[in-house]
Amino acid sequence: MAQAPQNLPPNQQKVIITNKHGNKLVGILHESGTREIVILCHGLGASKEDNIIVNLAAGFDNARISSFRFDFSGNGESEGTFEFGDYWREVDDLHAVAQHFHEANRKVSAIIGHSKGGDVVLLYASKYHDIKTVVNLSGRYDLKGGLEDRLGKDFMEKIRKEGFIDVKTKSGSVEYRVTEESLKERLSINVHEQCLQIDKECRVFTVHGSSDTTIPVEDAYEFAKILPNHKLHIIEGANHVYTHHQAELTSVVVNYIKETLQLD
Repeated sequence: MAQAPQNLPPNQQKVIITNKHGNKLVGILHESGTREIVILCHGLGASKEDNIIVNLAAGFDNARISSFRFDFSGNGESEGTFEFGDYWREVDDLHAVAQHFHEANRKVSAIIGHSKGGDVVLLYASKYHDIKTVVNLSGRYDLKGGLEDRLGKDFMEKIRKEGFIDVKTKSGSVEYRVTEESLKERLSINVHEQCLQIDKECRVFTVHGSSDTTIPVEDAYEFAKILPNHKLHIIEGANHVYTHHQAELTSVVVNYIKETLQLD
């Protein structure tokens, strides 16, 4: 996985935060001098060096808003073992990061997550009620979805028999291993039910690409149906990783956060 560049610009610094399991989480603080800070969360198998996350941080730099991008445990430079599931562990990682900034007298004004990170920020808001703005970029509404595409048709039968499934790249090398335990954890999470636990005052902004083939745009409309304080923005023609729509995504998210900072 991508490593953070060692020679950071003057406004960036590496910050290490320990999670409740004793793993060191590595992140980059983009310091703009604001008390308010936004936290950026990457998706499955990605890292803080993911294009979407880096471009958002740069967008916040330009808007003079401080941000923090970090690697979940088992990803990028952070300690721990990579797991396919571990949604609640990543929620705990995010909580450790939020607590770090609360204790430093910073105000975490928003948590922003892409893909799996989108689900993690929503789950965070359902469990903790200390952050008023959540941005869900291409998150999945039904965690049972997408498994057949990734794991094969008879994945439940196979994982019961073998205890795991290795997800391979096109060249045949093992990208990561899915254990029965991590799959069961994912399947046990009812995102719909969790979203109903989010405070009515909490603002949720969902952004999704209309041409997303990894997580269908229909998932975004499902979030819009159940979340009372919700805003939806569809980026026409964008795929799951916003390949040709990075600038538009950054602009939409940064402008939304600027608006919410004025409201707060």
